[in-house]
Amino acid sequence: MTKTLFLTLAILIISACSRNPITGKKEAFVMSEAREQALGDQSDPSIVASFGLYPDQTLQKFIDSKGQQMARISHRSHLKYEFKILDSPVVNAFALPGGYVYFTRGIMAHFNNEAEFAGVLGHEIGHISGRHSAKQQRNAILTQVGLIAGIVLSKEFANYAESASQSMQLLMLKNGRDHETQSDQMGVEYSTKIGYDATYMAGFFKTLNRLSGGDEGQRIPTFLSTHPDPLNRYAKVEQWAKEEQKKYPNKTFKENRNQYLRMLEGLIYGEDPRQGYKEGNTFYHPELKFQFPVPSNWQLANSPQQVQMAPKDGKAMMIFTLAQEKTLGEAANKFVTDNKLTKKEDANLTVNGFPAKAIVTEQVNEQGVATLNIVTYFIKDGNTIYLFHGLAEPANFLAYKNLFRNTMEGFARLTDQSKINVQPDRIHIESITSSTTLSSALQKAGVKSDRFEEMAIVNGMQLSDRLQRGQLIKVLKK
Repeated sequence: MTKTLFLTLAILIISACSRNPITGKKEAFVMSEAREQALGDQSDPSIVASFGLYPDQTLQKFIDSKGQQMARISHRSHLKYEFKILDSPVVNAFALPGGYVYFTRGIMAHFNNEAEFAGVLGHEIGHISGRHSAKQQRNAILTQVGLIAGIVLSKEFANYAESASQSMQLLMLKNGRDHETQSDQMGVEYSTKIGYDATYMAGFFKTLNRLSGGDEGQRIPTFLSTHPDPLNRYAKVEQWAKEEQKKYPNKTFKENRNQYLRMLEGLIYGEDPRQGYKEGNTFYHPELKFQFPVPSNWQLANSPQQVQMAPKDGKAMMIFTLAQEKTLGEAANKFVTDNKLTKKEDANLTVNGFPAKAIVTEQVNEQGVATLNIVTYFIKDGNTIYLFHGLAEPANFLAYKNLFRNTMEGFARLTDQSKINVQPDRIHIESITSSTTLSSALQKAGVKSDRFEEMAIVNGMQLSDRLQRGQLIKVLKK
């Protein structure tokens, strides 16, 4: 390589660098700040559509107030930050480029004071400050993730689940350990600067560690699978917190336990059956008042946009969603045209009193070979058209075709009031009337014994912990 060529390449590389806002060092980026903002702006609507926003104005006002306060003292205070609570039971918080920060109601339920929340808030703003998502884009580590854990969808299947999987890949965003360490440090620095005791951030990692074990851990794959070991982080964050506090010798740092707990009164905890739930081999939707059978031993994932069902071996898939067209014919034609499918069967029929259209189509590659077979039912209920898609590769399609039809033709009006009137569990805040243990307090509050350990984790305590008169705890009620 000539000296002139070497210098030219060096100049090009340096011109593609920018300074890390936190470290001040020059680093190579392939994404400009304008592109970061555009990516966040483009991704936010799909995140909101896929998971929904949790409608609690008190909590929303709180996270926005604290978020904007912290954003102002961050390393990228010039960005336009937005803070949102997603209607998801998963325990998670994550950030997108451009200033978008999300908390699930699941993680909000597990905080036990404002200081814990502030530490995680600072951690997520730290990801934005460090431009970690831009580096992920550079390193190409963003991968497609299906909604149903444990199955690998074929490329053809993934095309039909794209709207949900795009949001899930953002929810399952992975950060390297260096990024996590830097964001933990920012969580300590930022939360300390706005007056919170960051040692409580360290304590929250113990809650995360407890959540990672047993069946309960299956509810929170995201936060723990994408972050380093919580207990290792606990020791480091506690040390950093004490060091950071020494910079403000005359300052008192807040916990604000009671203030935070009172904001959780009535918060939906766990899955919300009002948005649809599976019981036995039937899926019920109390709000829209319909039901349909689910094949035995199939996994199911429910989101505001669609319901996905699949066997564990991933050889087939069903998707239930909505059509935007006004007639069955328009909906069927658009599906065939948009996906460049070949129609093999077409029939008008009635499904439990609902007018319907059933079609069978196939996807053909450039060589003229069928790569995917699909049976689709369009079912009209008033002004709403529901869609069922049953997908399988040609070699497996006949084995699943009748199973698809049994589910689709099992779609029916939900009239059973016991299924319609189900209510979610909600967080209720109780004040202890006399000195007792957490175990005894939960029993007195009517919490079922098989949920004692779960509620101990939610409270950040052990069942044997002593409670004092006037102390607030979380319990569950309908």
